[in-house]
Amino acid sequence: MKRQKSWKWLIPTILVGFMLGCAAGVKVQDETARLPGDRNWVEKTIRKMTLDEKIGQLVVARYTGEFFNYDSPYLKNLEELVGKYHLGGLILFGGEALETAYFTNHFQKLAKVPLLIASDLERGAGNQVTGATLFPPLMALGAADSEELAYEMGRITAIEGRALGIHMTYAPVVDVNINPDNPIINTRSVGEDPEQVARITRAFIRGCQGHGMMATAKHFPGHGDTDQDSHSLLPVIKADQERLKRVELYPFQAAIEAGVESIMTAHLYIPALEPEEGLPATLSPRIMTDLLRKQMGFKGLIVTDALEMRGITGYFGDEEAALRALKAGGDLLLLPLDPVKVIERLKQAVRSGELPLSRVEESLRRVLLAKTRLGLHRQRYVSLERLPLVLGKQEFREIARKTFSSAITLVKNEGNLLPVRKDKKVVLVSLSSDPGDYYAGRRLATELAGRLPGLRVFYADGDTGRERLDEALSAASQADLVVAALFSSLRSGKGTVDLEPVQVEFIRQLNVAGIKVVALSFGSPYFLRHFPEVDGYLCLYRNTPETQELAAMALTGEIRLSGRLPVSLPGLYPRGHGLVLEKIEEAK
Repeated sequence: MKRQKSWKWLIPTILVGFMLGCAAGVKVQDETARLPGDRNWVEKTIRKMTLDEKIGQLVVARYTGEFFNYDSPYLKNLEELVGKYHLGGLILFGGEALETAYFTNHFQKLAKVPLLIASDLERGAGNQVTGATLFPPLMALGAADSEELAYEMGRITAIEGRALGIHMTYAPVVDVNINPDNPIINTRSVGEDPEQVARITRAFIRGCQGHGMMATAKHFPGHGDTDQDSHSLLPVIKADQERLKRVELYPFQAAIEAGVESIMTAHLYIPALEPEEGLPATLSPRIMTDLLRKQMGFKGLIVTDALEMRGITGYFGDEEAALRALKAGGDLLLLPLDPVKVIERLKQAVRSGELPLSRVEESLRRVLLAKTRLGLHRQRYVSLERLPLVLGKQEFREIARKTFSSAITLVKNEGNLLPVRKDKKVVLVSLSSDPGDYYAGRRLATELAGRLPGLRVFYADGDTGRERLDEALSAASQADLVVAALFSSLRSGKGTVDLEPVQVEFIRQLNVAGIKVVALSFGSPYFLRHFPEVDGYLCLYRNTPETQELAAMALTGEIRLSGRLPVSLPGLYPRGHGLVLEKIEEAK
C-alpha cells in the first residue's frame, strides 16, 4: 500500500498526455494505432519453442552491414548466435546499402523465428547506411518547429529502412535537453520545452509507424538533465517528482498516447523514483513496471539501452545486469557484452526458480506480437533490386534539404554584417575540437571561395598548436570580417561537445582586437556562452557537407533564414529567439 500511495502523483500524467494531443493539434491517426497482431501464430510458435529458444528471443546483438566472406570469423560468430542461440534480433551499426540488405536476408534465412532488425536511425536511414537519406538531428526540427517536416522525416526513415530490411528505429529521442552541458543528448533532442518535444516527436512517430517501421521513444525516464554520459558512467538525475512529471515524463506520456510501439530505458539513477542507491532505471522494477507499465499505461516493447555501456557494466556484471533488467520489466536485452553467457545465465535462473518462466513468456509474447504487426511471420526478406528505386530518391533528398535549411538560426547580426558583400576581405577559420579532424570546414571553404574573392582560410583541430592560431590571428587583423566555423562532434564516450579552451581564447582575442567576427556553430548551439561579444552567430546544429554548403549560402544571402532557438542560451537569449533574414535575389 505504501508504494501505491507514493505513485499517486503520476496518475494525472495519463490525462495530461491525452489533453496534450488535443492541445498540440497532432491528432492520433489510425495509421499509428496499435494493431492486435496475429495472436494465433504467436501462441502456436510459443508452444513449439524450447527454453533455449524462448530465452534467445529476448537477446539482441550487433552487426555491421559491410562485405564479409563466408569464412569470416565475425560472420561465423553471428551465424552461430542466430542459428544456435536463437537470438531475437540484431542491431545494425553502419554499412553499405547492398551489403546491409544482403546479409539481413542471410541472417533471416538462418533464423527459425524471424529476426527483428533494428538500428539507430535518429537522423534517418542515412545515419547508418551509405546512400540512404540523411536528415539533421531533432534539434533542427525544433528550430524549424515543423510537425510536417518531422512527419516526413519519420515517413522517409520508415520507407528506406524497411527496404533495407530494418524494422525498428531507436528514435525519436524524446529527452528534454534542459542542461546546456549535456554531453550526449544536446542536439539529439528537439529542445528544452516539453510541449514542443512532444509535438515534434509525435509527428515523427506517426510518420514512421504509419509507414511500417516501429518507433522507439528514448531514453526513459529522461536523459536531458545531466552533464554526464551514461556510456562512460552512471549519471544521477536529482529532480524531484513534480519536476520529473512536468518535464521529463511529459513527452513520454505523449508518445504513449500517440501509440509508440517501443520505449528504450536509460542507464540513470533517479533518487526521486528509485530509493535503492545507485540502481539504474534500466534495472528498476519501480521505474520499468510500476511507473512505465502500470501508471503510464505503456503496453509495447521495453528495450534496454545497450547493456555494454559503462552506466551498467561499471556497477553490475553482464549476466546480473541482464537478469535484473528482465526481472524489472524489460523485454529486449540489447547488446550484452557476452550474449551466450547471458542466455545461459537466464536459462539457469528459470530452471532454479529465480526467474519465473511466466516473466520470460510475458516478454516473449510482446516480441513475437511486434514481429507479426510488422508482417515478419509472412515475409521476412527484402528485394535487393528495389534498393536503387527507393534509397536516396530526389523527393527524399529535397525534403531533407528543406529540413536542414529551415532550421538555420540567425541568433545575432550586429551591424547587419550578414549578408556578406563580395568586396569584403574575409578570413575563414575552421576550428574543430576533434583531434584528427583538421580539415573539418573544407566544404565550407570551397563554397565560400567561389563566392568571396580573396578569401583566406586557416584550419585548426584539437591537436593544433598555438602557432597556427597565432598565424590566423595575424591574418585576421588585416580582414574586414572573420568567419569562425565551429565544429565539435557529439559521440559516445567523448564526455563533452564543447570547444577546446585554446579555440575559445582565440575567438576572445579577435573580439578584444576589435575584429568583426561571425561564428557558425555546426553542433551545439551553446557555444555562444563562451564569447557573447561576437558580432554574428548562426546555428546549423550538425556538421554535414550539406550544412556547410547551406552555411555559405546563408552568409551571402542566398537563402532565407527563419529558424528559432529551441533552447535558451543562459543569460543571453531565450528559447524562441531568432532573427529573420530575407533572401537577396541574385545575391551572387
